Amino acid sequence: MPKALITCMHLQRHFAKFRAEFDAVGVEPVLPPIPGQQFDAEDMERLLPGMDSIIAGDDAITREAIAAAKAKGLRAVIKWGIGTDGIDKVAAAELGIPVYNTPGVFGDEVADLGMAYLLSLLRGLHRMDASVRQGGWLKVEGRSLSGLVAGVVGLGSIGRAVARRCAAFGMEVIGSDEQPIDALTLEGAQAKQVPFTTLLSRADVVLIACNLTATNRHLFNEEAFAQMKRGSYLVNVARGPLVKESALIAALQSGHLAGAGLDVFEVEPLPEDSPLKAMENVVLGTHNGSNTVDAVNRVNRMTVDILFDVLGVRKIEGWTPNRVA
Repeated sequence: MPKALITCMHLQRHFAKFRAEFDAVGVEPVLPPIPGQQFDAEDMERLLPGMDSIIAGDDAITREAIAAAKAKGLRAVIKWGIGTDGIDKVAAAELGIPVYNTPGVFGDEVADLGMAYLLSLLRGLHRMDASVRQGGWLKVEGRSLSGLVAGVVGLGSIGRAVARRCAAFGMEVIGSDEQPIDALTLEGAQAKQVPFTTLLSRADVVLIACNLTATNRHLFNEEAFAQMKRGSYLVNVARGPLVKESALIAALQSGHLAGAGLDVFEVEPLPEDSPLKAMENVVLGTHNGSNTVDAVNRVNRMTVDILFDVLGVRKIEGWTPNRVA
């Protein structure tokens, strides 16, 4: 009986819905307790060998883990969601282990959350909520979104969904991307593509929606923040390491940035001693952009279908899994 390691907390949380299917096709699920946000490299090197496949969360899946697991029958790595930066895809390709993900599945959900951070920051909703709970009646003089320039970094499905929402609020939307985006797609997103440096200098609010790659770690560093407008805002619903956190903290403390909405961090969960926790002009999240009932059900279904297909126990009908390595 093939074994499937499931380390995505969303699928683990709802696994009862799928247990009968696993029994019917003869696949043994392995659901280890998840410490915090995800498993680290050492954990995966221990857990992955002996498994035929994995549905992974944001775990660190290294060359060593893939090689050891391949020697014991690993057939595929399936990533729940979009970001595959934690998986050594070069090693997987060299070792002949296919890697799949589920792109384009929660652009709307992550974009909704991005706008929630933006609205909270510009209208001080988090501060007023805290005041009322403490017996106060704080009134925050906020900013109007209409007329501001929104800069969206990354014009994939999430970035385009963010752009459309910003445009609906009356904002001018500019976006940057490593790849040129065709005119029809930009028209649909109601955005204009500009160079990254132009975006930084023009935007009143910058929303990060790009993938983390080997070349864009700390894309937002001291130099990038210095190029942003004084009094501008940053929202990150992508990946924590895109932002050099020490540089962000310095920009916030100096007043160069007016505020930040952060769903993701360099280290997750956010360390107890992070200065970000003491800042009233920062809204903090828990890497939760895709976590809606609708999105979780959708991606749980897709990843289980991919799993059964790669294990050869039930073929997918009507769509083709997205292979990234």
